[in-house]
Amino acid sequence: MTAGLWEHWVLPGIWITIQLTLYSAALATVVAFGVGIARTHRLRTVRFFAGFYTEIFRGTSSLVLMFWIFFVLPQLAGWALVPMWAAVLALGLSYGAYGAEIVRGALNAVTPAQREAGVALSFTPWQRMRLILLPQAVPEMIPPFSNLLIELLKGTALVSLLGIGDVSFAAYLVRLATTESAEIYSITLVIYFVIAFLLTRGMRALERKAKAGIGQRPEPGVGIMRRLGLRQSADELTHAVKQNGGAS
Repeated sequence: MTAGLWEHWVLPGIWITIQLTLYSAALATVVAFGVGIARTHRLRTVRFFAGFYTEIFRGTSSLVLMFWIFFVLPQLAGWALVPMWAAVLALGLSYGAYGAEIVRGALNAVTPAQREAGVALSFTPWQRMRLILLPQAVPEMIPPFSNLLIELLKGTALVSLLGIGDVSFAAYLVRLATTESAEIYSITLVIYFVIAFLLTRGMRALERKAKAGIGQRPEPGVGIMRRLGLRQSADELTHAVKQNGGAS
């Protein structure tokens, strides 16, 4: 792949993919917290509409929703969105519905004693949510939110069907220009992996900060050798050798 193709197509495609991920994630976060908190509301009507939204957008294809917003909505509303914002809206609304269930589950996981303590202190419902429930629930939300963010990153590849020049669309154009499928798509896989890895590390740092904010001790880091079980096997082998040597 020549330097010109990399500079004019792939690099701008990477930046567009990052923008799509960040904008969609921001919208999805707002939707997730708004709908998720509404699903724990004391009024049944509020819970019903929040649940209705969740079921609708969880049961709808993000790709079809993207096409509907871009092609059908202009006919109904009389105005159109540019492809970039149509994609952000579709992805944000879809993934926000999944995030709403994460928020609802984390809020419901807070022990009832904490809620009762807020009532005993004469806190308003909003004060209980802001000062008691959310600080304890947010650290539990971050790991599943991290997984959802990676899924959102991979879901941005759908926008290439609207002609948006993200990294997957750039890879397609480079393949047409060079007919080198193996090289360009291997590079594209690496690009997605690097972006996902950086997002994951950022979310882990955010999780540690959130846990520290409520006095929870962060979990100790685990090296890749120990995760694979190799370090433990090596330690056991060394211990066995020492025992055999001592016995002899």
